[in-house]
Amino acid sequence: MAWESKAMLRPFREDFFKAFADELRKINKPSLKVLEIGSGPGFLAHHLLSNIPGITLTLLDFSAAMHELARRRLHDRLDQVTFIERSFKESGWESDLGKFDAVITNQAVHELRHKRYATALHCQVKSLLNVSGVYLVCDHYCGEDGMQNDQLYMSLDEQRVSLESAGYEIAEVLIKGGRALYRAT
Repeated sequence: MAWESKAMLRPFREDFFKAFADELRKINKPSLKVLEIGSGPGFLAHHLLSNIPGITLTLLDFSAAMHELARRRLHDRLDQVTFIERSFKESGWESDLGKFDAVITNQAVHELRHKRYATALHCQVKSLLNVSGVYLVCDHYCGEDGMQNDQLYMSLDEQRVSLESAGYEIAEVLIKGGRALYRAT
């Protein structure tokens, strides 16, 4: 796909990927079990697999085509990856997935198509985390230097409130630049 070759050229993408990896390394487990929601073509997964020894990833995406792109990208690390074809917009998507040390998502929350659904998604994610698990959620925001659609995208404060409403004790912005990466525990 033509967009695939241009996607990694987007501003700050590598900075965000580095921030994801830095936060996951802080968990400091020899075998880190991570779920990525809306994993797409595997860009973030490739970065994490290349930079975090002992990580295993479960990649959840509704698109078989995206999983195929990810399989090609991750071909030499498929023993560390499980692919699940499922939509996080459907009820019960989180059932039977097990528990994870971390759940991550990069630019997928707005795919819910309205910000009012975000808190329910965050609650579902919370049910998948181990007791000391970490939720890293990155998405566009509405406001200065961000997007304009205030029905699709939340403001920075709305994102924090949505995470806290889902029961996370701490929701802090780690990095911002057109998107915001939150760490929620």
